[in-house]
Amino acid sequence: MQKGKINVQTENIFPVIKKFLYSDHEIFLRELVSNAVDATEKLKALNRSGKADVDLGDLTIKIVLDAKAGTLKIIDRGIGMTADEVDKYINQIAFSSAEEFIEKFKDVDNTNIIGHFGLGFYSAFMVSEHVTIETKTYRKGKGTKAVSWSCDGSPDYEMDEIATRDRGTEITLKIAEDSKEFLEDSRILQILNKYTKFLPVEIEFGEETTFEEIDGEKDDKGNAKTKEVKKPRIINNTNPLWKKSPSELKLEDYNNFYRELYPMQFDDPLFHIHLNVDYPFNLTGILYFPKLKKNIEVQKDKIQLYSNQVFITDSVENIVPDFLTLLHGVIDSPDIPLNVSRSYLQSDANVKKISSHISKKVADKLVELFKNDRESFEAKWDDIKVFIEYGILSDEKFYDRIKGIILLKNINGKYFTLDEYTELVKATQTDKDGNIIFLYTSNLDDQYSYIENAKDHSYDVLVLEGVLDNHFVDHMERKLDKTKFARVDADTIDKLIVKEENTVSKLSEDQQKELQPFFEKELDSKSFNVVFENLSEKDQPVIITQPEFMRRMKDMQAMGGGGQMAFMGDMPDMFNVVINSNHPIVSDILNEKDEERKTTLSKQLVDLAKLSQGLLKGKDLASFVKRSVDIIK
Repeated sequence: MQKGKINVQTENIFPVIKKFLYSDHEIFLRELVSNAVDATEKLKALNRSGKADVDLGDLTIKIVLDAKAGTLKIIDRGIGMTADEVDKYINQIAFSSAEEFIEKFKDVDNTNIIGHFGLGFYSAFMVSEHVTIETKTYRKGKGTKAVSWSCDGSPDYEMDEIATRDRGTEITLKIAEDSKEFLEDSRILQILNKYTKFLPVEIEFGEETTFEEIDGEKDDKGNAKTKEVKKPRIINNTNPLWKKSPSELKLEDYNNFYRELYPMQFDDPLFHIHLNVDYPFNLTGILYFPKLKKNIEVQKDKIQLYSNQVFITDSVENIVPDFLTLLHGVIDSPDIPLNVSRSYLQSDANVKKISSHISKKVADKLVELFKNDRESFEAKWDDIKVFIEYGILSDEKFYDRIKGIILLKNINGKYFTLDEYTELVKATQTDKDGNIIFLYTSNLDDQYSYIENAKDHSYDVLVLEGVLDNHFVDHMERKLDKTKFARVDADTIDKLIVKEENTVSKLSEDQQKELQPFFEKELDSKSFNVVFENLSEKDQPVIITQPEFMRRMKDMQAMGGGGQMAFMGDMPDMFNVVINSNHPIVSDILNEKDEERKTTLSKQLVDLAKLSQGLLKGKDLASFVKRSVDIIK
């Protein structure tokens, strides 16, 4: 029997491992199963190349839980190890300076030591008071006898030859008192489903019950009789869809795999992108476009990141572009190391290349869909618009790639590219400064009267009511030459040249000054500014508009725009009370001799305009109703 100390320069390494990895303690099972898969895959590769003359037989990796004995076993039939290999790979931890390591991390919480130092097997000591390895190499000849190694979490270990056993490795963990959760069947099953669901070697854990038909036996109704059968429970799908060639798959296959990934996702995805790259890095995967809800935050954390089919994380912010986190699916790349910290993933050159490539592939797919079947693309637009806007706002290269397929929808449900829409409206919606005005509504019901007014002037109106549309509008004004966006209730609508801007006012400046105080009565001068405009007789007598810039900035700040917009939240809303100096009712009020009635009618018109904007509430609304009844009397 050989006894000795594991080759580290400190007695404290195992307590440190246990302390620092405690927040991620379930990761031990991923590490040990991954090692077993690696040993199995190596044996298969050696066998294929003719370098291992062995009968492979059943290569299933078995996870055996014995709650009564307090043990958890991980058993494989892979390449196994000789005594020399155990000494090399287990007894000599590759720390260049363990003392420096201890000093650096002793006061830091939640540090992923496995991620930084590749401890792998030693993650077992996070949850174990004692670990035993029994292993036998696939090789034959001298020095290939089976070996047992054991350690109680101190640097002391024991290693000895044992009686002949099967090829491969069996690791037995004696679970520690503070880790009894790992003696629960449900907990182990949960971890295996999370980390090993798509490993390339079958993982067996426990049993499952199925029902099989009994040959030749029927019940009273003529149905085949069944019997209950218990069989080993296989955890994983060893050949997931992303490893297959797209040419051999149908849409049904992709949708079924989507439901395998997300059992609680009841809608089929809108479409998918199958990634298959072998240069300048290796990358496979499938990304799905889900039907996005208005709350984009609830959509995130749905992309699963794998390395050689081993699950790493589903929190991929800063690993892929932020807007891509709205997608669902799987990304798998052996060029992403399994045991790495988040900061490493964010700074690694390969990860950045992968991130950039995925963004390009998504853009290419969108352009392809648009060009191949525009009608189908338009049908999906409302569901993918928030994703595309998110990408436009956050990724300049993405915008450059898809700017030709950005669609705008008008109130008639028709879709236009940016160029198409510019051509549609430039003749009728260009202001005196040569800016093309894109009119839009953010709420069809609340802004109905303004939409009707725009239609009366033969203006076209877009529908921009999405969660990111305020930011989108602001961004596109900076991108598009001589183009402005204006909501239909904004103060800029009256600056379009098709309006009868040369109409002569029926009221002189003196008459307007005479009327103004009647309309200003009881209005808060900090929030409402009364102005007279030479509008058409068919326009409303009083219209309330809001300065486009002010409203847009407040809307953007309300949904999270920071920086220079933060101060806007403390400022009151500003509105223009636009008096149509050419409307007959306004002239009637001017000519009214009864001062009290003149005040009443002016107030009534202002309140009607406020009502149309949802600005009339509480006491003011009650007064309006009473006044309306009095006027009718």
